[in-house]
Amino acid sequence: MTASLLIATLTTGLLAGLFQSFVMSVMPGLARSSDRTFVEAMRRINEAIINPWLFLVLFGSPVSSLVAAVLLFRDGSPAAVWTLAALLLSVATFLITAAANVPLNNALAASESMGGDDAPARARRSFERAWVRWNVARTMTSVAAFACLAWALILHGAASTGA
Repeated sequence: MTASLLIATLTTGLLAGLFQSFVMSVMPGLARSSDRTFVEAMRRINEAIINPWLFLVLFGSPVSSLVAAVLLFRDGSPAAVWTLAALLLSVATFLITAAANVPLNNALAASESMGGDDAPARARRSFERAWVRWNVARTMTSVAAFACLAWALILHGAASTGA
């Protein structure tokens, strides 16, 4: 149980940190760039981020939260409810990513074939505001999931030691 809860907490924390880094630095930095630079940078970031490490945390967070929740509920642990809350928040994070951010990334990639001098500006206008808004939403759900799991770890540790 402890291992599954720790894995859920770590994968969720890594995912929350990834999304938070876009909120804190990547998108504010790119907001200061030209349209062409913004579009090119986001395309390259979206290409580079598709790797096993992303999939490990993106899928690992809800899957490991599910495993931990099942084990903790079976044991009657007070941490079970917090782990279930984290699972629901992790699923919400995944759904936001799949339903909003990924389609926006795909549309930005497809915009590469747009013609005209204003193509980067048009691509940016149809991408940036919506992507940032959805990234903030998934950052909030993933940070909340991480907080729930951190609290679950504390409760589980206290129950395990009899404190």
